[in-house]
Amino acid sequence: MIDVKQTLRSAEDRMKKATNFLEEELARIRAGRANTAILDGVKVESYGQTVPLNQVASITIPDARSIVIRPWDRKQIKAVEKGIMDSDVGITPENNGEVIRLNLPQPTEERRKDLVKQCNKMGEKTKVEIRSVRSEYKEKLKKGTKDGLSEDLEKDAEDKLQKVHDKYVKDVDLLLADKQKEIMTV
Repeated sequence: MIDVKQTLRSAEDRMKKATNFLEEELARIRAGRANTAILDGVKVESYGQTVPLNQVASITIPDARSIVIRPWDRKQIKAVEKGIMDSDVGITPENNGEVIRLNLPQPTEERRKDLVKQCNKMGEKTKVEIRSVRSEYKEKLKKGTKDGLSEDLEKDAEDKLQKVHDKYVKDVDLLLADKQKEIMTV
C-alpha cells in the first residue's frame, strides 16, 4: 500500500527543488546592480585545474555599478581575466595589475524588458515543472486506490497536494515579482 505522507513529502521536495533552482537562476541575471552571483558560473584555470572564481580571488562590491576581484596570487590575474572573458557574463574586465574591475553598464529600457521576458520564461518553465510533479503524484495516488488506499484518503491527499502546488506556484510568482521590480528599478 502507498504511504501517503511519504508521497506528499516527496512531491513537496521536488517542487521545492524546482523553486530553488529558479531562485538561483534569477540571481544570475544582471539587473543593472552589482551582484556577485553573476560570477558564480565563472571557472578559472589555476595551477593546472579548473576551479570556481571564488576559490582563487576575493570578490567585493564597492558600489552599485562595479565589482572588484582581487586574486590571492597576483600571477593568477591573467587567468582570472581569461575566465571572465570566456564565461557568459558579458562584461569586459579592466585590469590594473592588482585587481580586476567589472563596471556594469546601466541597462536600457529595451534591455530591461528583455530581461523581464527572460525571467518570465524561466518562471513559466518552473511552474510547468511544478504542475507536472503534481500530476505525476496525483496519478500515484489514483493507482494507490487500486492497491488498497481508501478513496477518502486519496481525495484528502489530492487536496493536500493541490495546496502544496498552490504554495509553490505562489512562491514562483513572488520571486518573479521581486526580480521584475529589481530589473525595472533605475
